Amino acid sequence: MPRLTLDTPTGPLTVTETAGVITAVTWGAGGTDETPLLTEARAQLAAYFDGTRNRFELPLRVEGSEFQRAVCDAMLAIPPGETRTYGDIARDLDHPAQAVGQACGGNPIPVIIPCHRVLAAGGLGGYSGGGGIETKVWLLRHEGAAGLLI
Repeated sequence: MPRLTLDTPTGPLTVTETAGVITAVTWGAGGTDETPLLTEARAQLAAYFDGTRNRFELPLRVEGSEFQRAVCDAMLAIPPGETRTYGDIARDLDHPAQAVGQACGGNPIPVIIPCHRVLAAGGLGGYSGGGGIETKVWLLRHEGAAGLLI
């Protein structure tokens, strides 16, 4: 599987392509492959981190259960600068909030699928990405959701 790493303010991110779709984004270095899709993903992510893009237009495939894919779809529907709670998504999907939290933590394509926009009812909740909760806070501030953190 081709992988391409780019440097970001939250640390190096590696994007993985499988059969013409993005299937993973992970923190850490791990790839120098150049494909048209990975080059486009790098450009879109760079523009996001530069503040000139707030939505991604990339083909994605979430490998996981039907529920995992449904939670990822719900996260993709959250506009930049806005948030929802695990409970909001749980009500929409008729599943427990804890299950939604676990699915958010299992998001294979963070940043592009914005799991950082999902909060606990009483606070930030967790973040499984590199840097943990500090990265979640950085991403929310970057998107203009900093008012939620004060």
